[in-house]
This record gives sequence, structure tokens and C-alpha cells, in this order.
Amino acid sequence: MKVGVLQFFSWPERRVDLATVYARALERIAIMDRTGYDAVWLAEHHFSDFSVCPSVHMMGTLAAARTRRLRIGTAVSLAPFYHPLRLAEEIALLDVLSGGRVNWGAGRGFARVEFDAFGVPPEESASRFRETVEIVLRAWTDERLNFLGRHFRFDDVELLPKPVQYPHPPVWMAASSEGAIGWAAGSGFSILMDPHSSSIEIGRKRRFYLEKLAAAGFSGAGRDIPVARLVALADKPGEADAVARSGAEWILNSYLGVQHRPVMEGSFTPAGVDPIKRYLDEVILHGTPEKVADEILNLHQEIGLDYLLCAPLSHRSFILLTDKVLPRIA
Repeated sequence: MKVGVLQFFSWPERRVDLATVYARALERIAIMDRTGYDAVWLAEHHFSDFSVCPSVHMMGTLAAARTRRLRIGTAVSLAPFYHPLRLAEEIALLDVLSGGRVNWGAGRGFARVEFDAFGVPPEESASRFRETVEIVLRAWTDERLNFLGRHFRFDDVELLPKPVQYPHPPVWMAASSEGAIGWAAGSGFSILMDPHSSSIEIGRKRRFYLEKLAAAGFSGAGRDIPVARLVALADKPGEADAVARSGAEWILNSYLGVQHRPVMEGSFTPAGVDPIKRYLDEVILHGTPEKVADEILNLHQEIGLDYLLCAPLSHRSFILLTDKVLPRIA
């Protein structure tokens, strides 16, 4: 099983200097490089102290400079908010500077505050996302780009640099709703699976994806399909429970609050369900390292989990994950 970390840059209650948030994250990334993780996947968010990394490409350059073998993933580049050629340039440059270690994950975004602030109409999010992805891939592979779409037009543009990886870095689409999963599968893309769905929902979505992939004439064999899971670890169960509850409250209060109400279909907290209880019972993996390792191995058997993206809810959780869980599951 491959194991990576979905690296958020949370700033809870702004208790420390913001530079400390980045320094601690980069320290963890250096540890990942030494201890057998496959990749770090950097989360892009805007206008929320849930995660204060507005440029995963700039952060990726720092991560690449501090590592030698770790792959550098974006989870995700929020494609509708970029000019597509600028996005293609930044990812290609990161691939060159990292020696060909980029995993490119692209996403549509869902927080209304981001669409409003960037002036992107929510009703255009899907078409802008898909058109941007097409342009990025063609800019990497075409000698000179000619493109006419709904939102962009380019005539005889040469993109430089080209990525080191040929024909381009491996690509994933963030997909949670059935519509997004169906589009990604129908286009032959691999997918990134979100940290907010329950494990049962993840299993159902994964099966749906593989069915749609096969129906479109593509094979699922050999694909990495990273599944993100929030993780709270401690030496005692009660301590882990407290970390998990605090993490659930933080997510719901800051990341999924009213100011970030979704613009897309679906919901992280279904109507009539206590959201905190749902996260504790169905979403967050929490407990002692031994218990969590067993849960991860069960997911491997039950839903075919073969690439786990851990999102540790505390620094202690990350250390226990590295020292005690990773050796058992990787």
C-alpha cells in the first residue's frame, strides 16, 4: 500500500506566528522524505484560516528543495481560478525544479467565498475547470498550442518550459459527486477521493468509478487512486478521541461554515445527521496506532484501498503515524 500525507496548513485560533505554520509543515515534509512516504499532497485553499496555503506550486518548490525522493502532489490546483497557461507554466516549472517528481491533482473548487472573491460565476465552474484541464494537458504535449473554446482562445503559443516527465506528469482529478466521478472516468482520468465522505461512501464511489471507467473502455489496472482520510492518533484511546472531536469541530466551524457554503451539488453533512457524530463515527480514523493500523488494513480488504492519503489532525498524530502505523501498512 502506498501512503502519502494530505498536507493542510491550518492556523487554529491563530495561536502561533503564521511563519511557524509553514516551518512545521516543511519539517514534516522533510521527515516524510526520509521515512518511506510516497508523496506529500499540498492542499490549496483561499480566504480561510483552515488552511493558509493559497499557492501549492510555490509551496511545492520549497518542498522539492528540502527533499530528494518524495513526490510532490497538488491536492489540488483549483483550476477555475487560474489562467490555464499560467497554471501549465507553474506546474511544468515545478516538475523541472523537482527533477520530475510532480503529481498533478486538479479540482473544481466548491467554496462560494472563493468563487465570489475571484469573480468566477459558480455556474461556469464545471466548464472552466474542464476547459482549463484540457488546455494544460495540450500545452504540455503540443509543440505549439492552438485552441478555441468557450472561455479561452490561443493561437500558436509555445509553452516553456515543458515538464520533465513525458508526456506530462501523472494527473488526477478531484471527484466526489457522481457527476464529477462519471466525467473523470469517462475521460480516462484517475481520481483523488475526498477526506469528508464516510468509508462506506468512499467504497461505493470507488466501485462506481471503476464501473464507469470500464464502460468508457479504460482499465483500472495499475492505477493509483488515493483516498484521503483524516487521522487522529494518540497513545490512549481517550486522547485520540479528543483530538478527533477537536478536529471535527475545527473543520465544521472554519472550513464548512456559512461563509464557505458550497456552490456544488452534495453536502459534507447530510440533513438530519449530527455532523460531529458523523465525523467521529464514520469519517475520522482515530484511536491508538494499533487500532488505526487495523482499520486501514480492513479498508484495504473491504474497499480495495491501495493508496492512503493521511491528513493528521495534530503533530503528535503525524509522529505516531510515521513511527508506528506506516511500518505496518506500507
